[in-house]
Amino acid sequence: MLEIGWLTWALTIGLIVLLLAVDLVLAAVRPHRVGFGEATAWSVFYVLVAIGFGVWFASVHGGSFGAEYFAGYIVEKSLSVDNLFVFVIIMTTFAVPEEHQHKVLTFGIVLALVMRAIFIAVGATLLSLFSFMFLLFGLLLLFTAVQLFRHRNEDPDVENNVVVKAARKLLPISDEYVGGKLFAKVDGRQLVTPLFLVLVAIGGVDLLFALDSIPAVFGVTEEPYIVFTANAFALLGLRALFFLVKGLLDRLVYLSAGLAVILAFIGVKLILHWAHVDIDDRVPEVATPVSLGVILGILVIVVVASLIKTKGDPSAKAHAGSLRASASESRPQDS
Repeated sequence: MLEIGWLTWALTIGLIVLLLAVDLVLAAVRPHRVGFGEATAWSVFYVLVAIGFGVWFASVHGGSFGAEYFAGYIVEKSLSVDNLFVFVIIMTTFAVPEEHQHKVLTFGIVLALVMRAIFIAVGATLLSLFSFMFLLFGLLLLFTAVQLFRHRNEDPDVENNVVVKAARKLLPISDEYVGGKLFAKVDGRQLVTPLFLVLVAIGGVDLLFALDSIPAVFGVTEEPYIVFTANAFALLGLRALFFLVKGLLDRLVYLSAGLAVILAFIGVKLILHWAHVDIDDRVPEVATPVSLGVILGILVIVVVASLIKTKGDPSAKAHAGSLRASASESRPQDS
């Protein structure tokens, strides 16, 4: 059992808050178009921070827990790339000016961290009280994997999102971004700007991703501290990664299918763990090194196959994948 003192928790959260504060200050004080060089530097920095933390963690708490951290980090990092697809779709749908995209992403990451912290606390409590939660989490991941694979060539329908539609009906929204403000007075009326709507859309997406990613990382480790840090360090680099790879995302044509396979694998792993604990200890379990190898192997295959596909067929375009058919797909065609 991993023993983490309150001081370690406090220092870890303090480090994450500090890194987030730097991002927020940069976004608020100096709105600008983030170039390739800046995005590369920040991406490398966040990856090195995550690796450095993992090395420290493994040296202090042992190689087994260190392997669980790195496996969880890789799972969350791979799932976060799918987040990027959806962020690109949201930015395009709402025509967010480039100088404000930095701010939107940073607030999106803060929202994601808050939601995931809540889900981690709830998930850890449920797992400690009820072992059958491993079965429920496993079934949830299998359902998600099947749906994602079925709709792997679609994108989420942002405009028809329930939260976004409700916000459009209930709130007076300005036509312009008004200097990147969330609220503005236009012609004597107090309005919310489209930037507020963008944050609502991203918050809704963050909620959906938290529902999938938290059970996924609990399939790798049962330790709340590892789950939290793996999520936090994967999400911290998301803002820089967005600007680094948004031009390359279209080439990852098999990413959604690969993520569906990863989620299905972790779902089976959770169900086997439940069966091992609650039914018969002769039921085999999947060891962490095996999980790490399988996940890395799937990601390598996905990237290589995607690059080969797009090289042979430049018209092939990647999609974020969706958990349900889009409105246009589900509507009957006119005769």
